[in-house]
Amino acid sequence: MSTIEPTARASGDPRTPDAAHARSTLAVLAYTGVIASLMQTLVVPLLGDLPRILHSTAANTSWVVTITLLVAAVATPVAGRLGDMYGKRRMLIISTIPIMIGSVVCALSSSLIPMVVGRGLQGLGVGTIPLAIALLRDVMPPEKLGSAIALISSSLGIGGALGLPIASAVTEYSNWRVMFWVAAGLVAVATALIVFVVPEGSAEGPAGRFDVPGALLLGAALVALLLPVSKGAAWGWTSGDTLGLFATSLALLLIWGFWELRAPEPLVDLRITARPQVLVTNIASIAVGVGLYALQLSLPQLMQLPKSLGYGLGQSMVAMGLWMATGGVMMMLISPIGAKLSAARGPKVTLVSGALVMAVGYGVALPLMGTIWGLVIVNIICSTGVAFAYGAMPALIMGAVPQSETAAANSFNTLMRSIGTSVSSAVVGAVLAQMTISVGGHSIPTEHGFRTVFLIGSVVCLAAALIAACIPVRQAMRGDRTRPEAAKALA
Repeated sequence: MSTIEPTARASGDPRTPDAAHARSTLAVLAYTGVIASLMQTLVVPLLGDLPRILHSTAANTSWVVTITLLVAAVATPVAGRLGDMYGKRRMLIISTIPIMIGSVVCALSSSLIPMVVGRGLQGLGVGTIPLAIALLRDVMPPEKLGSAIALISSSLGIGGALGLPIASAVTEYSNWRVMFWVAAGLVAVATALIVFVVPEGSAEGPAGRFDVPGALLLGAALVALLLPVSKGAAWGWTSGDTLGLFATSLALLLIWGFWELRAPEPLVDLRITARPQVLVTNIASIAVGVGLYALQLSLPQLMQLPKSLGYGLGQSMVAMGLWMATGGVMMMLISPIGAKLSAARGPKVTLVSGALVMAVGYGVALPLMGTIWGLVIVNIICSTGVAFAYGAMPALIMGAVPQSETAAANSFNTLMRSIGTSVSSAVVGAVLAQMTISVGGHSIPTEHGFRTVFLIGSVVCLAAALIAACIPVRQAMRGDRTRPEAAKALA
């Protein structure tokens, strides 16, 4: 069983909260994580109307989604490293401020550029989730650590699922600007709660210089990778721009790796990242990210397609959001069960189980996709698997890294999940774009296209389970003789 090494704290240490304060801290961090992840699906109900709202083309307004993805990918590892260096609570507070400002900018926008700027600022806040997970290791009682980590990690999926019905309802029954004003208010509440409720964590991190060259190289490499992944379907996968950016990304990643191995204080310690337990967990995280996002991209479309097609379910935007919210509710209910499974059998077993449950969910989608209740069942099954998998990943990561690298390691793992969701977006988009029929002058994905997506999702989740089964947890534990015997709590 993998273990997490908690920070050694004296009973009188003010950073050690009592039971009531520990619950308050967990509630605030979970709320912050849900709000931060909600920003990713906030504009989904607006996608069809963005060209009209922003007086631009559909190709240009797609940047409203793409920019958030790119900024989040670059900001997440940077926020994690700064959290290890200067304090995770401090970086949590700093990370919420751009979300608030970005929400206000979006609410005031009437053209493309301000909206893209605002959405980019919102993307800076995704780093709050790995920071919150890392902070839990410092401030939570060991016996509560596992369930707390599972809940915070699952907030990535919970916020995305709950964001759809909230944004859909606001868009349907009010002005779209209200949605961003509400988001700004929710983030302001999160910032205030962190300031007044959450204690400061361990200050063991290095006080040296931040690796600016490493951050710039990694940021450039991620942009060069994720931009063609997001835009490849529109640009053409064999176009010069797409292939050139992929080649540039590979070159920059090699240069970045060369620099990080020689930097005295690297942004990401690649020697720790290369530990088998960390490396294989991160690879499995990419596959799980693919499986998660394929569901979020396909089910809403299938629910809203007209019934006249024979396979569409004719749901309104608000109804679709409410049906999809069942997944977020299920994640909240299941995450404590996943933590207990990790405590009893180890987080590796939980990760394998989660990936297998997701594969089963995609499998049953094939015979059940013809009814709304069938898709709800699929959503619940897959969300159960996501809750298991997302709760287990940070436990595996933190069980193999030193205290001073907690936030950076979790941020890198979050980045791997984001790469998985980006790949999923490209693959699902390409499949559904190729398998279409023309209805009223519009291209509509075919039933076979959705079945192909579900089949791909099932295969990818099975692959994630096989990869997770290869995580060498016991080998990593034998290699770490400094881990105290008292740190075996994952309840």
